[in-house]
Amino acid sequence: MTDSRYLKRTILKDEVDSRFLGETRTLRIYLPPGYNEILSYPVVYCQDGEEFFNFGRIATHANRLILDEGVDPFIIVGVEVNTKIRTQEYAPFGNRFEAYTACFAEEIIPYVEQKYPIRKDAASRILAGDSLGGSVSLHLALMYPQLFNRIISLSGAYYEASQEIIAREKDLSHLRVWMTVGLQEDAFESDTGIYNFVELNRQCADLLRERNAEVSYREKDGKHLWGFWQNELPDALMYFLDRA
Repeated sequence: MTDSRYLKRTILKDEVDSRFLGETRTLRIYLPPGYNEILSYPVVYCQDGEEFFNFGRIATHANRLILDEGVDPFIIVGVEVNTKIRTQEYAPFGNRFEAYTACFAEEIIPYVEQKYPIRKDAASRILAGDSLGGSVSLHLALMYPQLFNRIISLSGAYYEASQEIIAREKDLSHLRVWMTVGLQEDAFESDTGIYNFVELNRQCADLLRERNAEVSYREKDGKHLWGFWQNELPDALMYFLDRA
């Protein structure tokens, strides 16, 4: 994607003071071509916000989809994370999980929607994440169904604790989940052990479907790396975003 039109991007940095986390959290905000404050936009919220912009090239993808594919303009909010405590915030067994999810839903969302012209319905909020970022996005949708029902999951880390939480749900017919996993992720070594991500994602997709969620699932050649996920992002975004 070397077309100069794709590289002319408006990306701002905001900060949110969180009483839940007891710290300031940085946000990266992408504004689409032709951004106009009198309009309203759907929004994609990304866990691992810095990586989605730097390695996922999500802003460049967004420009191409809007300029060339006729996708309606949308805003992107990347929520940055300290990688040293990422597992503690993103995993349901982490000691910062409750604080992070509360910060996300009860502080970040109101802040963004007050400052930017974002549509305030669940169908216009898309949560995106890779690995544990994918699973925490799904957990947010389970915890706050009035806010979130659209999930992009890139090789989600659906460990046993997450699957147990999903299994307790009765009806997820309101939920739409786009999932992908790489076939070479069958023995991925994380900070908590070695996991077969292919099997974990299959199991998660089955649990969601059994509870009537709409699941778009795919397995492809790929490793647990941004080199794989970056190429999957356009299809994921187009699955949820309308075309003009």
